[in-house]
Amino acid sequence: MTKTIFFDLDGTLTDSGPGIMNCAKLALDHFGIPVENQAQLRAFVGPPLRISFEGYGLDPDQVQEAIRVFRSRYVPIGKFENEPYPGIGDLLARLQGEGHRLYVATSKPEVTAREVLEHFGLDGYFAEICGADLKDKRDTKDQVIAYLFSKVGQLDNVVMVGDTNYDVTGAAVFGIPTIGVSWGYGSPESMTQAGAVAIAHTMDELHEILNRDT
Repeated sequence: MTKTIFFDLDGTLTDSGPGIMNCAKLALDHFGIPVENQAQLRAFVGPPLRISFEGYGLDPDQVQEAIRVFRSRYVPIGKFENEPYPGIGDLLARLQGEGHRLYVATSKPEVTAREVLEHFGLDGYFAEICGADLKDKRDTKDQVIAYLFSKVGQLDNVVMVGDTNYDVTGAAVFGIPTIGVSWGYGSPESMTQAGAVAIAHTMDELHEILNRDT
């Protein structure tokens, strides 16, 4: 049974953590907010930037300034401090060859998502690449998925693949089940608690789960 598969980008298709964390630290330094260790910055990989900076107690104007500082480094440099997870290209080729329909639904700005996927030669596997807008009015996973549906219309037998509970809860708004992957920046436990139907630990395991009838 072929499926329509929505892939998250950061932490699922590519390991974008180094670039995101470096830029997040720059923005926090701008406000004099101390970063005790690099692991603290992992929380920036996946969620909308707005939500991550709000977690540091910044008011709306400060959040917008933090995003500006973040993007001042991310756009020219940080987005390429990034690499596809080993085996992801082969997995996408196998799924496409089996007739599955592949899409990207990411909270990363759409223009940047397209640049990253084109840079790594992965863009050709996807029927559509949908992401956030630069005004941060469409940045949560459910908003991006709604935007995707508005562009392509009704899709059948849809499943989400992502690495955080934000992917799980965003897809659930539309009744879409999520398969979590353990190689990203969320925890399998949080994804399971949020309602993920399965957790894949390897590319082969993800391929096997996606090819199940249910």
